[in-house]
Amino acid sequence: MCVALAMILSYVESLLPSVGIPGVKLGLANLVVIFALYKLGWGEAAGISLLRVFLVALLFGHAASLMYSAAGAVLSLLGMTLLKKTDRLGCVAVSVIGGVLHNIGQILMAWLLMGQNVMYYLPVLIFSGTAAGVAIGVVSALLVKRIDLR
Repeated sequence: MCVALAMILSYVESLLPSVGIPGVKLGLANLVVIFALYKLGWGEAAGISLLRVFLVALLFGHAASLMYSAAGAVLSLLGMTLLKKTDRLGCVAVSVIGGVLHNIGQILMAWLLMGQNVMYYLPVLIFSGTAAGVAIGVVSALLVKRIDLR
């Protein structure tokens, strides 16, 4: 059910108007991943995230979108899992780290695939990842607090 919800949120996000900056998205599907990380554990969150990335690329994308999304998702998941394990910061900080690392993963994949310097675009993506991370983190914190899975 979580994978389906994450896919629906990815689709809904694709329907939203672009902000005019390539690669900048809100990351609605990350709501499900962060919720799963807090309520189900890192293994389930990783499974949901990676399965969603694969299925969305298969249904709506192409090989390049799979590589970019997978690189971002893996790096994001690692960072969020490690930060959550410290128990020092909450959902918002975990989400911000996830958003920023997702963008760094995508930039690194672009650099590998294109073989040219794309790092100049990193400050824009770090800013957008931080802003989106805060927004998704606030909503995630509310969901984690209010939804009990017992």
